[in-house]
Amino acid sequence: MWIYLIQGLGFGLAAASQPGPLQTYLISQALTRGWKKSLVNALAPLISDAPIILLCVLVLSQVPDWFQRFLFIVGGIFVLYLAYGTYKTWKNFDANQSQPESKIDGLPKAVMMNFLSPGPYIFWSLVTGPILVKGWRETPIHGISLLLGFYLSFISTLMLIIFIFCTAAKAGPKVNRAMLGISAIALFFFGLYQLWQGIMN
Repeated sequence: MWIYLIQGLGFGLAAASQPGPLQTYLISQALTRGWKKSLVNALAPLISDAPIILLCVLVLSQVPDWFQRFLFIVGGIFVLYLAYGTYKTWKNFDANQSQPESKIDGLPKAVMMNFLSPGPYIFWSLVTGPILVKGWRETPIHGISLLLGFYLSFISTLMLIIFIFCTAAKAGPKVNRAMLGISAIALFFFGLYQLWQGIMN
């Protein structure tokens, strides 16, 4: 149970720290509307990810064991690729880079943006999806632990990003860079662990 909870927490932190459309949108909303009105937007993945996870799990639960092991290996390589990309972003981090303005606002827009983004589909198909199916087959508690850890970390980190960028403009980029560094390390070790699971199981 604990290994799935820890994996969920790590992947949640890494996913939230990755620069992307949702994060950029949340930051722009925080800067224009304030953190109190923007915090609710961080809940968007809870709504948009539900059908994505269901679709990925239904597909993954029908594939044979050897293909799941293959997905673990592919997912591990993909996570290592994400770790390298995150490391490059951390290394070349530009604290003065301005965030693009957005003309849309509100939770429905955040949900739609995340739902139409390819990121969640790739992430739940190659990375967390196979782990979720494996854990659920062992016992539903393992699968629930992964989901709980992931969204607890993911949503909390998104809310932290909103709060920091809104209330401490100078400290925001520094904290964001630190989170990128932590997520790069976490992704690296999780990638190795997922590769090991795919090869040894």
